[in-house]
Amino acid sequence: MAVPPSKVALPELVPMKRALFSVSDSTGLLDFARALHERGVALVATGSTCKALIDAGLPATNVADVIGFPEILGGRVKTLHPKIHGGLLGIRNDPQHAAEMQEHGIEGFDLVAVNLYPFEKTIASTEDYATAVENIDIGGPAMTRAAAKNHGFVSIVVDPADYASVLEALDANGGATPLAFRKRLAAKAFARTAAYDAAVSNWFARVLEEPAPAWRSFGGSLREIMRYGENPHQQAAFYATGEVRPGVSTAKQLQGKQLSYNNINDTDAAFELVAEFDPAETAAVAIIKHANPCGVATGASLAEAYDKALRCDPVSAFGGIVALNRTLDADAAKKIVEIFTEVIIAPDATEEAIAIVAAKKNLRLLVTGGLPDASAKGLTVKTVAGGLLVQDRDAGRVQKSDLKVVTKRVPTDAELDDLLFAFRVAKHVKSNAIVYVKDGATVGVGAGQMSRVDSSTIAAKKAADAARTAGLPETLAKGSVVASDAFFPFADGLLAAAEAGATAIIQPGGSMRDDEVIAAADEAGLAMVFTGMRHFRH
Repeated sequence: MAVPPSKVALPELVPMKRALFSVSDSTGLLDFARALHERGVALVATGSTCKALIDAGLPATNVADVIGFPEILGGRVKTLHPKIHGGLLGIRNDPQHAAEMQEHGIEGFDLVAVNLYPFEKTIASTEDYATAVENIDIGGPAMTRAAAKNHGFVSIVVDPADYASVLEALDANGGATPLAFRKRLAAKAFARTAAYDAAVSNWFARVLEEPAPAWRSFGGSLREIMRYGENPHQQAAFYATGEVRPGVSTAKQLQGKQLSYNNINDTDAAFELVAEFDPAETAAVAIIKHANPCGVATGASLAEAYDKALRCDPVSAFGGIVALNRTLDADAAKKIVEIFTEVIIAPDATEEAIAIVAAKKNLRLLVTGGLPDASAKGLTVKTVAGGLLVQDRDAGRVQKSDLKVVTKRVPTDAELDDLLFAFRVAKHVKSNAIVYVKDGATVGVGAGQMSRVDSSTIAAKKAADAARTAGLPETLAKGSVVASDAFFPFADGLLAAAEAGATAIIQPGGSMRDDEVIAAADEAGLAMVFTGMRHFRH
């Protein structure tokens, strides 16, 4: 049964006379507290926060003195007291509340500045269970929610970035805060505690290896408001979840205009793909358009890898995203800027490369400080009407030892290397996915078709088109290998690849017609291996 509302009207303006501080992030604290003091606001604060205020010469009262009880249990209990929560939750113009507050010596708080124990940062830097638990805040969220609920009388500030707006509101309203402003602060406060609790609950699910907890929530902090979403009529914003995974959400943008919604989506896809290739072993470049690779290659240098990747589909690469697995150098930068490119993302960039890219003022250059771990566990989330689909990140990686040769002809060592390369790329291509590879580079990609045969046909056409563009006499698919993200349900897709010039196939296997497909491969003289692992990407 719902609690009935109070029958008293909320005041439009609330004069600010008393403020409560309890912060773990002291950014801007002293300047804000000093500005409030100069405006005649009395300051109350918890232990370490109070000490910081007093050390700065500000007259602050310790919470322990307000409640007549010291902080106990190592600081776990310091604000959970009626003289604190009564001051937060009391409805000042309700006669019964006012009488009870007076009877028990409870004075109201007009502002609460709280930021929570750094739980998200803690779990990002340590795996120690006890340390994580100790950094779960209890009093902070309790005060935040209490103040936010009673926003008719209390301004709740959970973000130091809002300190300035509080002072502006006070100056514009004769030392009081308007109701609309307090509502906005309350909404932000509830969003903060929701994101905080989501981080805690998801951490528990992870450490307890609970794949499907009874309740699941996700939270994030606003990174930026976008000009629009996937299309101009859609509003959009970008949020960071706090996961410490090198990529677009943690990158530093060195230059270029604001990233768009589609830029971010495509850049993430590009960087996750290029991270499949160990920079200690080889340079790798991925060129992405509309979240699908139009060229991926490895090479002795980034410049060589870029040339090989670009050759796969130079038409689609125009206006694409370029991801690199090593520090962007001048040689690679010179080549990349020769055509219109939306974004370059790399672990780092040399000063010379940065200067070269700077000549293209709209080209975004992002550096991440590292590569994401392609085999690391994590979650992906997709919305559906009225729900969320949550699953593990596809961290599956097939090694040479996992392959099962199912044909009479055994692939050569060179073919095996290309087969593994092709299957890694296919993992990042929208299903149905077909990827042709030769000499460590894609030479044809078919993506997102309803029929696997259609994907095979498109990939073969791309290989032929690329050869014509390069002035070569025969298709790039001649002598290539082919990867399929899922099994061939019939032999037709496999035969299309053979007709295009492929010599070896890698696929998961598992079709009811595997024997038929294997027989067709043998008849065509193809080598084929099964991985036992599917990589659908919808």
